[in-house]
Parts: sequence; structure tokens; C-alpha cells
Amino acid sequence: MELFAFYNVENLFLPDSAPNHRLDPTTSGLRNWDERKYRDKLFKISHVFQLMKDETGILPCMIGLSEISGRKVLEDLVEMSPFNSQYGIVHYNSMDERKVDVALLYDKSKVEILDSEAITFFFEIDDKNPENYDTTRDVLFSKIKFKEEIINIFVAHLPSKREKDINQPKRDYILSEIRSKILQIVNVDKENVILCGDFNENPDGEILTKILFDDNHEKMLENPFQSLYSNNNYSAFHYKSGLLFDQILLSQSFFKTDSRLEFHSANIFKPEKIRSRDKMYSDRPFRTYAGTRYLGGYSDHFPVFVALNINEK
Repeated sequence: MELFAFYNVENLFLPDSAPNHRLDPTTSGLRNWDERKYRDKLFKISHVFQLMKDETGILPCMIGLSEISGRKVLEDLVEMSPFNSQYGIVHYNSMDERKVDVALLYDKSKVEILDSEAITFFFEIDDKNPENYDTTRDVLFSKIKFKEEIINIFVAHLPSKREKDINQPKRDYILSEIRSKILQIVNVDKENVILCGDFNENPDGEILTKILFDDNHEKMLENPFQSLYSNNNYSAFHYKSGLLFDQILLSQSFFKTDSRLEFHSANIFKPEKIRSRDKMYSDRPFRTYAGTRYLGGYSDHFPVFVALNINEK
């Protein structure tokens, strides 16, 4: 058995420099984000994976991350237990206005990186002035070799729902472009695909349903988080609404009984230690901040993972 995980870690920034004035803006945008809070955050994120190892018996061999800011926070993270500097990093700085990126961590003893790139998207704000454009977080692409199999991995954090969801066209466009790339990989290259991320859409969303099918309406991806969502399992919350924006989609190749890597299960990881200390909201994540108020928790999302059986051929 092997695990593949994804975790939106909620604003993993380096500590801010001391401002010259109390009203000066900070790099993180967080209130009083200092060295102590940063180190505590690193410990908590690493501890989540220690808990996952304790519960399942193994660490994920690959971990997609979102809301990380720069390579240094990743280097600090993988030095800690249970990673112990045995995990490699795939990361590119994006042009996101908040400087938050996605990344992939991988067990260097099991995974070989064959290729990687950042897929960047630009959106026109004013068609009369092409220099006036908007950017968002990159989608990270990695081609890896694992158990003698080639896997093409996409890690995404799509634009958020805000202001009457003005970002929906951006999410539609990004997923449409990723779908085109997946079509080539699945139908022409005949290789495995994993698409994971915080999609800012639930599994029943139209764009996440559309990406499952090719141009002939044949199923090319499976989303095992659809059934979790339909049974009221959530990875995050917004006011009273439960959300399952964090998902891992897999190509049909993982669902064949003769596959070297065969899908076993999909899970939302939410042990008691990483849930809210408020009894009224004990089913929710114990977050680091609530607005500007520091709570000292882990993240405002639960991590998700899929388990794969390894079949001998």
C-alpha cells in the first residue's frame, strides 16, 4: 500500500520582518506573524503527517501542498520529523499577487522526478491595454517514475470563490486547459494521471464533472471524492456550509484490476488533534487564524489522501 496526499496548509509564510510602523503592511498579510508562530506552524504541519503515519502505518510517498510561500518554508518543513530530509521538493515561484504557490514533496527513496514545469495563466483586465493583466497561482506539473510506472501529476489551487464568484470563469479556463493536457496524456501517451488540489469547487461542480470525460464522452478520470461529498464528508467549512474543495482525481488506469498501481480508497484525514477545540465546531479544522485572530491551529483545511495497492506483475 502507498499513499498520495494533498494538503492546503493555510498561509505557510516565513516570519515577517519587524515593521517600521504598526500600520505598515506585512509580507504575509497576517497579524504578528513572528518566528515563534512560524516554527509552531511548521511543527503542526509536520505533526499532521506523523499522525497520518501513526494511523496508516506509512507516510505518503507524494504530497501536494498549497498556500505555501516560497521554497524556504518547504526546506524548513522537510528537515523536520517525520520527513527527516528524506523528501525532495518540486516548486516554482508563481506570479500570484499574494506570493502563495503550490508544491510537491516526494520520498526520494521511492520517487524519481523525470520532468516538471509551472503552468502559468494570465487574464486580461483591459483588452485595450495588454500590459494590464491579472495572474493567479500556477498549476504545478511533474512527470515522475514510481514503482516502474510513469505518473503525470498536476497540483492546483484554483482561484477562490469571492465577490459573487467573479473568479468562476478563471477556474473554468484553467481546468479546460488542464483537461486538454490530460487528454493527450491519457489517450495518446497512455500514461497515468493524478490531478489534485484545492479546486474551490465541490466534486459535483459542473467544471469538475466535465473534466472527467473525454471528447467522446468516455470516462478518462475518476473522482473518488464524489461519494465522500455525497455522504456529507467535508475538508473545510464556510460559515454553516461544509465544503470538499480538496480532491484527488485519478486516471482510469488506476481502477483496472491488472494495474501495477490500483486504487484502494479515498480519505479525508481528520483525527481529533487537528480538529477545532470549540465543542460546537469539533467537526471542523483547527485553523491557524480566524480573520486576524491568532488561534494557533494547524490549517483551515483537512488533508486528503488516496491509498493505492501495489500489484506485482
